Amino acid sequence: MTATATEPELRVYWQPGCSSCLRTKELLKRHGVPFVSIDVLADERGFKELEALGVRLVPVVARGKGRGAQWVSGQILRDVARIAGIELNREVLPPATLRDRIDTILEGAIRFAAQLPEAHLGDLLPNRPRSFRDLASHIFQIVDSLVDETEGLALTEEAYRRPAPAQVRTAADLAASGRATRARFNAWWEAHRGGDFARRAEVYYGEQTLHDYLERVAWHSGQHTRQLMLVLEKLGLCPDRPLTAADFAGLPMPEQVYDDEKPWD
Repeated sequence: MTATATEPELRVYWQPGCSSCLRTKELLKRHGVPFVSIDVLADERGFKELEALGVRLVPVVARGKGRGAQWVSGQILRDVARIAGIELNREVLPPATLRDRIDTILEGAIRFAAQLPEAHLGDLLPNRPRSFRDLASHIFQIVDSLVDETEGLALTEEAYRRPAPAQVRTAADLAASGRATRARFNAWWEAHRGGDFARRAEVYYGEQTLHDYLERVAWHSGQHTRQLMLVLEKLGLCPDRPLTAADFAGLPMPEQVYDDEKPWD
């Protein structure tokens, strides 16, 4: 747990490698908002504080601590801005542009997953119990969950915690899974491109329109694909046709790839 001599009112509960956690901390730092930083995987007291709020998800931004504290999910930047007193003005890319971003990200993730050495698929990310196999699979699960929501299956926190399916064992399996997700996503887009993107999306982390959710899928899958490229680099491999900043243009991506306080090294 990190705090100054005079403890700030805001407390941010997070874990390493979490894309929304990193984005939340970066937003507060960018606007000069002080906060107590609490890695719930490393700080048992912080985890108990989070439990006292009645929540088990991260990131959470709280004003105060204990059951009387006000808190918001860091999944939604406008809620973070509100509790932090930040004026946040930004536009969401049109749905068609978001679709293009997601398709490009999936195409890249498939290439990078195919490059993962079999001997390292079970290796864990730094400071977090998630394997390289699970990271790659998570990218595809993010997009699959969007399609599931449209088919009537609300997004739950557990959907984002799932490990890779038991049948996905090799790098080739991961790539095949990604190709199936990409085909499913593009079929979904063709069927829903003229639909109501202003409707409420059934997601666990707060009030979001389908348009908001589509953007979250884009930057969330994009951030983890950046991490997948980093995995390859750390293994001494060059990602096949790496994605660039242009591929993420207009998305509210974190600045760092892994974490600002506990970087990969």
